[in-house]
Amino acid sequence: MMIREIVLQHKAEKERFVLHAEKYVLRESIPYAQKFLDENIVKVISGPRRAGKSVFCILLLKNKNFAYLNFDDENLLKIKNYDEIIKALYEVYPDAKYFLFDEIQNLDKWELFVNKLHRRNFNLIIIGSNSKLLEREISSVLTGRYISVKVLPFSFREFLKAKNFELDKEKLHLPEIKGKILNLLSEYIFSGGFPEVVIKNLDAKIYLETLFDAILLKDVVKRYKVRFVPQIYDLAIYLLSNFSSEFSFTKIKNILGLKSVTTTQNYVRYLEESYLLFMLNRFSFKLKEQIKAPKKIYTVDNGFVLAKTFQLSVNIGKLMENAVFCELLRRNFRPNLDLFYYKAKNGKEVDFVVKQGPKAEKLIQVCYNAADPKTKEREIKALSDASDGLNCKNLEIISWDYEAEEKYEGKIIKFIPLWKWLLEKYD
Repeated sequence: MMIREIVLQHKAEKERFVLHAEKYVLRESIPYAQKFLDENIVKVISGPRRAGKSVFCILLLKNKNFAYLNFDDENLLKIKNYDEIIKALYEVYPDAKYFLFDEIQNLDKWELFVNKLHRRNFNLIIIGSNSKLLEREISSVLTGRYISVKVLPFSFREFLKAKNFELDKEKLHLPEIKGKILNLLSEYIFSGGFPEVVIKNLDAKIYLETLFDAILLKDVVKRYKVRFVPQIYDLAIYLLSNFSSEFSFTKIKNILGLKSVTTTQNYVRYLEESYLLFMLNRFSFKLKEQIKAPKKIYTVDNGFVLAKTFQLSVNIGKLMENAVFCELLRRNFRPNLDLFYYKAKNGKEVDFVVKQGPKAEKLIQVCYNAADPKTKEREIKALSDASDGLNCKNLEIISWDYEAEEKYEGKIIKFIPLWKWLLEKYD
């Protein structure tokens, strides 16, 4: 097939996207990306497969003159002379001002191709499904000349938009409105926020089971040439089954019979870089202790838990915690740089430590029923102990639907319902 024919096929795909642009949910991070659109830097849009990266870019560029190529096309990957690609692009898009390349990481030595185009003043927006790998490879040739924007599954605010639920702040106090929001929150907590599940009302379990396997095979096994596929599959399912919980590489190696701790660490890193899972370090002022302590594991979307694990009943408190973690990612907190968990010497745990500079800026605890006296006492005590240990007075407990502000040992603790916390605007 001639390259020009491939480009024309992709142009038709692009035009279908643009034609339906008004139907798509306007993602909240588009205004941030727009600020950099005309700057002389490469715009890197990354996130898991099917999270809406392509639609995000179409909405970003819908009123612009742009060329589009999707490197998830095997015919494109057979081309060895990349100048032929540029020639075909200009043959089809002679007046293009922007160039959008999708799944660019599939192209051999793609970072050199991007660097070459950047030096020739091409305005590039590139999409990829691999986080650190994408940034690591591009930073090797474009130090300081790119901006990274992450596109995750829908936030709860975006989820409500997709469900055509109009938020009216003046009516949020009404019990019928709260009831509807809690009903939608329950759906979001269990089924997640992948756009096609939300918008098309697909069977979340069937769709996400297939998607999980596709990410594992395409973005992990194929990309990293993993030879022992059953082992990395078992590892992914084990970690997913233990989401919002601590784990250690040594324990996993022994349970699953993996070759070594190093192999285990590499496999977990591959799963992280494909956006399936995330590791969170335990907070300590000593880096050595952070490295040695057990990690916590989270998944990019709650829907994967019900789709791929074999739990008879899922702990809703853990699902809430995972949703809070994902929202903190959307708010640009970086795991293991300014976001951690904490565990005191007495074993009491705080779910999230938000760090600012060298200090803990906020402590966040997540639980389902904070109105229950025993639960409330346990969560407050853990927060209070951590507050003393980390010298942090900004304390929050996120629960299903309990709202209050209470004093404990001279500290003020804010209780906030999950739905209200998820709907907060955050700059």
